Amino acid sequence: MRTDRMGDLILSTPVLRTLRAAFPDAYLGMAIADEYKPLLQGHPDLNALFLYDKKGEHRSALGTLKFARQIKEHRFDTALILHSTNRAVLTAVLAGIPRRVGYARRLGWLLTDAVPYIKSEGTVHEIDYNLQLVKRLGVETADRTTSVALDASAEPAVTQFLAENGLTGKPFAVLHPGASCPSKRWPEERFAQLGDWIVGRYQMPVVVMTGPAERTAGQRVIERMKTPAVSAAGRFNIGELSWLLKKASILISNDSGPVHLACAVGTPVISIFGRWGGGLSPARWGPAGPRAAALHHDIGCRPCLAHRCTIGFVCLRAVTVEEAAASVDFLLKSIG
Repeated sequence: MRTDRMGDLILSTPVLRTLRAAFPDAYLGMAIADEYKPLLQGHPDLNALFLYDKKGEHRSALGTLKFARQIKEHRFDTALILHSTNRAVLTAVLAGIPRRVGYARRLGWLLTDAVPYIKSEGTVHEIDYNLQLVKRLGVETADRTTSVALDASAEPAVTQFLAENGLTGKPFAVLHPGASCPSKRWPEERFAQLGDWIVGRYQMPVVVMTGPAERTAGQRVIERMKTPAVSAAGRFNIGELSWLLKKASILISNDSGPVHLACAVGTPVISIFGRWGGGLSPARWGPAGPRAAALHHDIGCRPCLAHRCTIGFVCLRAVTVEEAAASVDFLLKSIG
């Protein structure tokens, strides 16, 4: 069970690979937020997908009971609750799943295997926190590879977009200046400067991508650039975004879900971090892939106030355009 955000979900997928390898004949299902269905529909390690509509159909107590009944029909033996919310734990109980493994963050007394909640310390990566729960089943692995299912029906929209903008068969870079919190947002003018540098250095077109809610941020970056850029701000759904990132040469992004999606589809990625405290640093949330870099400076704030910062997110401004450019150089040269 993992019913929170996109990046969190993707960082949970090594659990699927591990369980399938350990129990090849098992019936393996996963409960996720319904909006992320394109990421796991048809995943080779899954037998069933349960879509949790927490803002609609399953919002109420009766809705939670209805969702639990859907799961109960499959008679699962064990629930791995990778993100322990009240509803996730209650759902597992109401679904009649006899063994319930999870971190004792919420309703720990209802778990049969309650693991002390230490994620907020951020001493290891989120992938490793997830795999620690699998160890309670007597299974260990060194494979930390993330994965998603690519929806073939979503590819034509991206193919058309690339054709419309003269990018078919060409390398291109993607900039993602959006994020869920101001403590994650590198200054837009720096994204613009980096975009201009990429165009000048590599003669590589730049695509600026955001989600629908951050469309104006993407447009501002394009307006600040001195060289032309292609807008994909608010254009693609999650299934289509997977294909855009797969076809890209590199992604430069704030600490956000697309970072982990890029890693899962094999695209080089640079993730820019500011905050560090309370398990928010790249030690826990950095990109997990062989061709990935996290840019971050601990400027000494104790404690880190994250979105409540009173000094203008100096940590984010400590990441310079020059060091981001150096990381782009390194990653692009490493892939020839």
